[in-house]
Amino acid sequence: MIRVVLVDDHQLVRCGIRRILDEAAEIEVVAEAEDGESAMAEVRRLRPDVVLLDVHMPGVGGLEATTRLLRIDPELRIIALTVHVDEPYPSRLLGAGALGYLTKGCDEAEIIRAIHSVMHGRRYISDEIARQMALSGLDGHAANPFERLSRREVQVMLMVTEGRRLQEISDRLCLSPKTVSTYRYRLYDKLGVSNDVELTRLAIRHGLLDQAP
Repeated sequence: MIRVVLVDDHQLVRCGIRRILDEAAEIEVVAEAEDGESAMAEVRRLRPDVVLLDVHMPGVGGLEATTRLLRIDPELRIIALTVHVDEPYPSRLLGAGALGYLTKGCDEAEIIRAIHSVMHGRRYISDEIARQMALSGLDGHAANPFERLSRREVQVMLMVTEGRRLQEISDRLCLSPKTVSTYRYRLYDKLGVSNDVELTRLAIRHGLLDQAP
């Protein structure tokens, strides 16, 4: 059996995916988690084969969770399951070690194909996301300024645009408040914005946030 942990902050989404996987042969959902911290605890406890991971979660987001989960178990196969199809999300997650990247609009058969594919050590990227990545590479332009950010800068940016306070970001990322402030102003400089509101609007414009505050 392929042992799977589901990670998503929406219980309804987890229930829907679990229903799909419960009907699939050779796949067993061994646990569910609502955030990155809970996912790490379940991976330490159960040592599953595959983690289906939502990219945009409260607390430790999908990018940081991927990095930390693979530190716990380098053999773990992670599939990102998300509404975000635009860069830099796919490249960042795959660069962090995820083997799969699916949209939440994929059908039941594709989720199962992806799980079997990563179990054989092969990457699985949905057609829609692969097309977006290819177009981004072909364009070769700075249409998405977030592609220039480092992994840590992306983490800080996501938490800032979620409205997280300085101390919370510091605690979550194990950085000093001064270092977080340095990252924040570096983001402003790289992205050509002057405050958090402009940063959030830019993230919305490029599809990195679901809705305006």
